[in-house]
Amino acid sequence: MKILFKSSIYLIVLFTLFSCGNADNDVFFNPSSGSDLGEGSTVDPCLDLGDSQLTLSIQDQFTTLPGKVSIFFKVSDTEGNPIPGLTANQFTIYEQGRNDDCFNKISTSEAQARISPNAQIFNNSTLLVLDLSNSVLSSSLQELKTASVSFVNNVMPEVESESNKMAIYWFDGEDELHLLNDLTSSKEDLIASIDAITDDISNDPSTDLYGAVIKSTEKAEKLIKETKNNDIIGAASIVIFTDGTDQASRYTEKAALDKVKNASLNISYFTIGLGSEIDTEVLASIGKTSSVFAGNKAELETTFNDISYLVSQRANSFYLFEYCSPKRDGSGDNNLAIQVTSGSLQGAVQTKFSANGFTGGCE
Repeated sequence: MKILFKSSIYLIVLFTLFSCGNADNDVFFNPSSGSDLGEGSTVDPCLDLGDSQLTLSIQDQFTTLPGKVSIFFKVSDTEGNPIPGLTANQFTIYEQGRNDDCFNKISTSEAQARISPNAQIFNNSTLLVLDLSNSVLSSSLQELKTASVSFVNNVMPEVESESNKMAIYWFDGEDELHLLNDLTSSKEDLIASIDAITDDISNDPSTDLYGAVIKSTEKAEKLIKETKNNDIIGAASIVIFTDGTDQASRYTEKAALDKVKNASLNISYFTIGLGSEIDTEVLASIGKTSSVFAGNKAELETTFNDISYLVSQRANSFYLFEYCSPKRDGSGDNNLAIQVTSGSLQGAVQTKFSANGFTGGCE
């Protein structure tokens, strides 16, 4: 039986980096990174954990009888760069009951702490959005197809998983974000759709870049809303490729950038630019998570690979951390702090959980 619970406050707060030893910087969030702070609060000063270089962004938490506590969160550095590949022995658990002046460290081995598969509560979606306007189709289509196939191979896992999917869209000058391949976990289907692109696919030689940004954001927002309605946490990465600037003038630059700025914090934006006609400043603003630029079509696959690495890192920086709490029924609400270390970096976050119904043992 799962008992869902939430932190008492949902923080979207900008933290300022203070001097060494000040506990107020235990959770530091750089708003320019485009990363998500989520739920949680700074840890109590009594723990004296020191400066924080990592951010733990709580996405959800729940308890399971007879005594398991589960916390789902994302780990990143203070610049918003994801931290993947963490193991349970890199986490430290601290609990504070109503009779405790400060927190007590809980043995991770005795508490059977582990990193568990998160597929049952988390979906990650990638939207690859390709500029197939006339300039691309006439001069760099084959290079784009090769780079896109590499991207799919790098981002999609070898073993298909319903929790990790990708869709491919394309745009030209029309007021439409064309679907090339619907959201799927099949790497083979995605590659086949890329291979099937021909140089006569477009009927409008113009470029509706800003429209593509707006429409892809709306699709990503819809995906996250749908997963939430199914009690699943969703994250999405939008990856936009173009070799030019917006020519259609159907939507304004401000409208596109506002759409990015106001999007869900669980949507990441990446842009890939090709050639000398791109506006690097605009593309960097759209790709607020990361932007890369290829000087010529020979560099295109390398830039796609650079972005695919970042997309994969982000997807793998979400963790479902679970442990068996020693707290028992009747102990009421308890404070919980989780610290993570990665090399010389550390960070922590604090939340609460209820031990109502907790008994001995843990599934």
